Amino acid sequence: MSEQAQLLPGTLDLLVLKAVSLGPLHGYGVLLRIAQISGQALLVEQGALYPALFRLVRQGLLKAKWGLSENNHRAKFYELTAIGRKRLREETEGWNRLAAAIGSALAAKPEEL
Repeated sequence: MSEQAQLLPGTLDLLVLKAVSLGPLHGYGVLLRIAQISGQALLVEQGALYPALFRLVRQGLLKAKWGLSENNHRAKFYELTAIGRKRLREETEGWNRLAAAIGSALAAKPEEL
């Protein structure tokens, strides 16, 4: 069985916002950061990431500007906006409530009902 987890629908945006909140990143850097902060358990496909980055920029949650990557290649770097920080906080709180509720449901025992 694979050690990698499948992303749930709707979680990619939250992970991208979190990754970028840790510092400006170019697109491929976002992929690497998500893998890093998840202990290599979450690997995002480039085909899913770039539409998400575009969507988050369009929504005003990220801003993008051109710069040079570590390899001296021109790359678009993404940063969190104030609106993006607020959304990250809200989404994180919602995710934590959901995870706690699911954890409680999965821990239920017949004698506790």
